Formats: sequence, C-alpha cells, structure tokens
Amino acid sequence: MDNIILIGMPGSGKSTVGVVLAKALGLRFLDVDLLIQEREGALLQELIDSQGVERFLDLERDAVCSLNCRGTVVAPGGSCVCREESIAYMRALGRVVYLKLSLEEVEGRIHNQASRGIALSPGQTLADAYRYRAPLYEKCAHITVPIRGQSLAETVEAVKCALAAFEQANPE
Repeated sequence: MDNIILIGMPGSGKSTVGVVLAKALGLRFLDVDLLIQEREGALLQELIDSQGVERFLDLERDAVCSLNCRGTVVAPGGSCVCREESIAYMRALGRVVYLKLSLEEVEGRIHNQASRGIALSPGQTLADAYRYRAPLYEKCAHITVPIRGQSLAETVEAVKCALAAFEQANPE
C-alpha cells in the first residue's frame, strides 16, 4: 500500500485519525488544508470569505491535484469531493478511505462552524452539505469505514483492518 487518503465530512476525524494512522503504519502525514493555508497565506475561512466558495473549491482541487507523494496518509479537506478532478486524482494517488459519520454525529462534533473553514455557500447548512457530499464520498472511496462513537484508537484500528481486508481482496 502506498498512499492512504482519508475523506469525509468536517469533523469526521480525517486529520486526527490521519496523524495516528500514519504513526502506526510508519508513513508520513499530509494535511491538505494546511497546504492551502501555506500556499495562500491565509486561513481557510478567510479564503472562503474573501474569494467565495467556488474559488476556494478550485484552490482545494489545485492543491489535491498537485500532490506528489508516496508512503503518506493524506487528509484532504471535507469538500475535496466537490470537484471531479480531485476525485479522479485521489483514487489514482492511493487507497481512498471514507470516514463515514451520520449527520447527527457531524453536527455534534462541529462547534465552530463560522470560523472552521467549511466550504458552505451563503444559506447552505451543514445538513445541505452532508446530503450533497455523502454520495460523492461513496463514489470516491475504495473503502468505507463507519464511525459510530468509537474512540480514536478504535477508529484507527477499524481503518487498519479495513485496509488490510481490502488489500487481501484486491492484491496488485
């Protein structure tokens, strides 16, 4: 297994799980949100507020499609699936794992929605984004790992087991 790309809604644990998973597997970790902030010299929410959601989605697509890594756990932003080019690139880059949470769990985890840097159009709710993105996450993912209130360690173990089962069923 080369790269592992963790996708899912904001609050699903992509970055947190990613860091621990990378350490457990002896891989590097890359957070695409931090890459965007570094490239643009601004926080995600500042970019969304000043340039708009569509421009932000383009910046995110450009960041995802510029990745050139091996042996890395990648945590792209939650809206990475909103551009078809990103979906295709992530699937080619490595194993895509969807950390799947229910809408209720997502809403329970997001407490700083106004400042977190979530790509929502004016008037769009987190529920709207969930309904739009969930089928795209399913389309993009090689593997779906349901997250239902388990601990970080349990989530990491569930991802490791799902990856091992996928690799066994799909030898290269």
